[in-house]
Amino acid sequence: MMSIELVIATCGLIAVIVLAAVTLQGWQGWLALKRQELEMTTGSRSGRTVEPEAQVSREVAARIELADLRERVRKLEAIASGVDL
Repeated sequence: MMSIELVIATCGLIAVIVLAAVTLQGWQGWLALKRQELEMTTGSRSGRTVEPEAQVSREVAARIELADLRERVRKLEAIASGVDL
């Protein structure tokens, strides 16, 4: 008969192997996602063309973000100078 310590050690080893396999699978999925995102952003450099609608929506999003940042800076400057908005 196996001793209880051997059974516990074997179960622990199996648990570590399963955990490592699941973690590796998640890591590979995350890398695939980042690779896909990178291909989408650098599609024109790799010979692929970026869709015009996607390019326009990125420009619009950048303009909105820039306007938001300008508004935040304006509010912070007003706070720093002691002016109530």
